[in-house]
Amino acid sequence: MTDGPLHGATPGDDLFDAASLISAHDGAHAFEAVVPPIVQTSLFTFSSYDEMLSTYRGEKLRPVYSRGLNPTVRIFEEMLAKLEGAEDALGFASGMGAISGAVLPFVEPGDRIVAVRHLYPDAFRLFGTILKRMKVEVTYVDGRDEEAIEKAMPGAKLFYMESPTSWTMETHDIKALAAIARRHGAVSVIDNSWASPLFQQPIRLGVDLVVHSASKYLGGHSDVVAGVVAGPKHLVDRLRGESLPYLGAKLSPFDAWLLIRGLRTLPIRMKAHERSALEIAKRLEALDVVADVQHPGLGNRLPAGLTGTSGLFSFIFREGVDIRAFCDRLSLFKLGVSWGGHESLIVPGEVVLQQKAQPNSAQTFGIDPRSIRLHVGLEGTEALWADIEEALAAATP
Repeated sequence: MTDGPLHGATPGDDLFDAASLISAHDGAHAFEAVVPPIVQTSLFTFSSYDEMLSTYRGEKLRPVYSRGLNPTVRIFEEMLAKLEGAEDALGFASGMGAISGAVLPFVEPGDRIVAVRHLYPDAFRLFGTILKRMKVEVTYVDGRDEEAIEKAMPGAKLFYMESPTSWTMETHDIKALAAIARRHGAVSVIDNSWASPLFQQPIRLGVDLVVHSASKYLGGHSDVVAGVVAGPKHLVDRLRGESLPYLGAKLSPFDAWLLIRGLRTLPIRMKAHERSALEIAKRLEALDVVADVQHPGLGNRLPAGLTGTSGLFSFIFREGVDIRAFCDRLSLFKLGVSWGGHESLIVPGEVVLQQKAQPNSAQTFGIDPRSIRLHVGLEGTEALWADIEEALAAATP
């Protein structure tokens, strides 16, 4: 993990390697354009009966209808697969489209999923509504307890995890957990949105499928909603044949083009998010009014395989801080959901816990009512810290 200023990349650096993989797709484009074109079309025609017949027979792979295959989307998928060290990837219209698409093909009524606790809230709701109606059972286990994971795994069809987890930022030994799932014949799936492929590559740690909310760091500009799943070709082909055509959550060509743009600056943006967020986390940790700071980069919390940290973390205020006044006084930090863009955001835990249709949220998500989740954007460390200090002055006696 790099705490100091970002220097020029040299061969062997993470920044250099990631940039090289991204630029590998800067080959010949139409009209010799430096940026790939947006192939904004719903369908593709055939030059002959025989070409159409061979395509439908599966003898020839080519675009037919953009719900299944589109050239611009395919460029993004190939770029993301290389960054994750995967054989293939599949784009979706949202992060939840990707999560649903990665889970549903592998379970049927009567099956069971093992999941780490403190999941992304909408993943938890998916498991507690749609999968519950499908008679699919979900067992939640502390991902830090490998013995408990081993005990829960027999008979499970799928193992679902996040590391770091939503809100509490718990980290897990991904390699060890993936090995447990593999021993028991369960497909392992991980949400890697927090770290991005720059700081964590779960495929190399033995995970089967990696999910991203591409709306976050992959896009990086808060102007696209998208998702993607990466993994071995035979599993991605299964999703391409089952999830994508029938769930209909296809990624649009324009959104794919925005994601291609976002990937080009991913290495530089992630380093900047990392530096500012870690510095602000350290300063918050030193404040008497803060009970705890949940940031994987503090102390010696980074597990093997996680080489850096992002801009998202949480902290918990002690009693006596007026959280409403703190939130309302902030200027650069805006009240808003999501994260991963250029802007800094804040979400108070107490508000999230008031959301309707959220059973067992405090226990399952691990959200403390006095917690604050910060996304540290790109506005600059000192300006953001001054914003926090001014808000604290208005929120404390």
